[in-house]
Amino acid sequence: MILPLFIRTCLGLALALAPAAAAHPFGPPSTARIGAEGSRVTISWLAAEDDWVALGQSLGAFEDPSSGAVSTQLTGEQKLARSPAVREYLLSRVAVTQAGRPCAAELAPLERLLAEGARFGFECPEPVTEVEVRIDALTDLNEAYRTVLTAETPATPDKAMLTAAADTQRVRFHPSPGGGVPLAAPIAALAGALAALAGVVLYRRRRPAGARG
Repeated sequence: MILPLFIRTCLGLALALAPAAAAHPFGPPSTARIGAEGSRVTISWLAAEDDWVALGQSLGAFEDPSSGAVSTQLTGEQKLARSPAVREYLLSRVAVTQAGRPCAAELAPLERLLAEGARFGFECPEPVTEVEVRIDALTDLNEAYRTVLTAETPATPDKAMLTAAADTQRVRFHPSPGGGVPLAAPIAALAGALAALAGVVLYRRRRPAGARG
């Protein structure tokens, strides 16, 4: 199971006093998914299990076994979620700006980190067409860390690699027909109108010949 493995990894690394930067910066990159609707941008940043451990160690989210007992009442994932330092770090390392103005950031509760990652919401000053995205999480531990940014809504580019040397990417979102309103809404409205019209036509056809109204 994932959580027991995470606990063993966390405690194993802590007990071995491994350097935080020694997780796996040369392994597969972290990933980030970005989407936009209206004036809001969403980003989910996902790191590997041992990279979360390395980050937690560097920020003091886990106990130091050399200075006392290590609590096993909470999982490593729960310790990360409860750490103010981890939240502060993530908010400082993932950012969105629009025309040079920062988009107000919020970070969802750090639950299900391994499955869903850190989930951000950014409220921008204007409806989103083009923004600059900065992600430099983990690069302070080792410059070899990188993140693959993938757009979940149509955008250019639809995928980009962010590194310590190039941690910011401009993303231009392609508006859907109707000024950025999702297609599902007008399609549903049109379907409803057509259904109502069909009902009226059917009713008129079934009326007795002498009926009025």
